[in-house]
Amino acid sequence: MKEIAAQLDVEAIERMVAVLVDVREAGGRVFFLGVGGGAANASHAVNDFRKIAGMECYAPSDHMAELTARINDEGWEGSYAQWLRGSRLSAYDALFVFSVGGGSLEQRVSVNLVESLRLAERVGARILGVVGRDGGYTAQSADACVVVPTVCGESVTPHTEEFQSVVLHLLVSHPRLKAQTTKWESLQ
Repeated sequence: MKEIAAQLDVEAIERMVAVLVDVREAGGRVFFLGVGGGAANASHAVNDFRKIAGMECYAPSDHMAELTARINDEGWEGSYAQWLRGSRLSAYDALFVFSVGGGSLEQRVSVNLVESLRLAERVGARILGVVGRDGGYTAQSADACVVVPTVCGESVTPHTEEFQSVVLHLLVSHPRLKAQTTKWESLQ
């Protein structure tokens, strides 16, 4: 953990802060995307960014009835992109991806994330991510992306998912983003 923390790209985190500040100032929204552990981190991020940073945020994975209806009717690969279309994703908004691999059309992994990123590119939405290994499609298309360094090939997934949480907390507590004092910090 110490090795990974020492290698985090601080400049990428600062670029993320700048994008998020721009989105908030423009009245845009942030859509957090992930699957598995990334979906859990997306849900956590929605809570913290809404409550602490005062940003309008959503995660398609938090809307189980609609998401499963879309999966049933339209398939998994396009389910998130279709959800984002229904939310009228625009150039004022940002997608924020939590993924170990970042998505790959060639390997047919996390294609639902790739389709969402392609939609974001078409409408001009900003793209952010916290991913592992080389970051796949997310890192290639992102305005700012933290690629969690691999220090142990057998632990890429747990290390990436843990550091997604670390980065989201670094962002939401950043002085340029933090809009509300959190409970424990407000107590004497």
